Amino acid sequence: MNTATIDPAVIAPAWNAFQDSLPVKIGTIHNDAQYEQMVGLMNGLLDVVGDDENHELADFLDLVGQLVEDYENTRHAIPEAAPHEVLRFLMEQHGLKQTDMAEEVGGQSVVSEILSGKREINARQAKALAARFGVSVAAFL
Repeated sequence: MNTATIDPAVIAPAWNAFQDSLPVKIGTIHNDAQYEQMVGLMNGLLDVVGDDENHELADFLDLVGQLVEDYENTRHAIPEAAPHEVLRFLMEQHGLKQTDMAEEVGGQSVVSEILSGKREINARQAKALAARFGVSVAAFL
């Protein structure tokens, strides 16, 4: 099939079946209620996909994450910052030490490596940090 040619008779039923199988409709987020639903879907996908970039749903997770990020950028402007800088800022704002982050991130040495930029925040850690600080998982990914 030529990628420039779209056959609505084939795509529309597949799209509708896909949308009907999800707890939330995939598309541009227009309000906070849709945002909360999409974040819930993203968190569910994170539970399934984790850090596996080769998982069959990894691209879908990326798409949902992009929809969430787009809404946040237009509604809840967050300055661009590296995930470890976001963590450092939130820790400072909440008066937390590296040892306070053991449950969400791991031991003090892991927190230190993340804060120095030597280690990336993984999906499980991002979800736990988002829950602790009440922010989107996207802030840490």
